[in-house]
Amino acid sequence: MGKVAANMKVMPQSPEVDLDALQERLEQSLPEGAKINGFEREDVAFGLVALLPTVIVPDDAGGTEAVEESFSGVEGVESVEVGEVGRI
Repeated sequence: MGKVAANMKVMPQSPEVDLDALQERLEQSLPEGAKINGFEREDVAFGLVALLPTVIVPDDAGGTEAVEESFSGVEGVESVEVGEVGRI
């Protein structure tokens, strides 16, 4: 079984959300077998900054779905979006 790298975009609920703490909560919420291979940040608008984690997941049924669900349930997350996905 191979692995897949997915670039994701996590939008915080407001500009007041502590991004460092949010990053930690995202890392702790990962389902088994998934790992984060780094974060970037992107200024969106009006002081809002999105987190852009690159997530490595096993290449099996469901793909990034479990990660999306776990990230969506993290306190301070408004939305989760999957960008580019590719095999590694």
